[in-house]
Amino acid sequence: DVIDLVAQDLDDLLSQLHGGSVLRDSKTVVLDVKGRPVEHVEMGWRHRILNALSNPNVAYILLMIGLAGLYFELAHPGAIFPGVIGGISLILAFYALHTLPINYAGVMLILLGIVFFLAELKVSSYGLLTIAGIVSLTLGSIMLFDAPGAYQKLAWKVLIPTVLAISGFFAVVATLAFKAYVRKPITGTRGMVGEVGKAMGRLDPQGKVFVHGEIWNAVADEPIEEGEEVEITQVEGLTLRVKRKGERTQ
Repeated sequence: DVIDLVAQDLDDLLSQLHGGSVLRDSKTVVLDVKGRPVEHVEMGWRHRILNALSNPNVAYILLMIGLAGLYFELAHPGAIFPGVIGGISLILAFYALHTLPINYAGVMLILLGIVFFLAELKVSSYGLLTIAGIVSLTLGSIMLFDAPGAYQKLAWKVLIPTVLAISGFFAVVATLAFKAYVRKPITGTRGMVGEVGKAMGRLDPQGKVFVHGEIWNAVADEPIEEGEEVEITQVEGLTLRVKRKGERTQ
């Protein structure tokens, strides 16, 4: 048997231990603890912090914050702050998980969910990869801690809100990143296509146009009079190919 005594409180424990014997340095020592003063030793700040980190709920939240921070940094390179917070949170989470009984299948499911979310940044799956990521993340979170004691398990009141918040965060970031990926360029020569300018003189077929505070050489397929608004259809080096605004391209 693993359990030798069952005590109601500290006094009951000391009473039951009194007169018992333990083996110490190959010698049998009889315990004389009845009526002895009890000294309470408080944990220092360092041990209190480490003890708090070893809580499954805290470890799980740190893990999710870390993954979310790194995911945001990958989706929006150069943000820096989310990546720093994510990295620190992941290191703390790894320390906490090292002290807890974890199920590696749960860890793999969580990582697989992150892979699905990352794939959503590059592949237009119409939300299927995001749904797969949410399912994988949820199952992995449920399976993450493998312990018989309730104090070493993840509380549902922590798991459900965290999964919902993190899944929503991943979905929003993936949507914004994909929109930015397919959005029309707004800088450089590619960003000028579709912009509207004004003819500085008659274009027949060459001339000058004024666009974004600059004067450009331009070519039109048909004559355009001075002062007319033109729309850029193509950029060829330092020359713009334009058409009369509102006119359909042949």
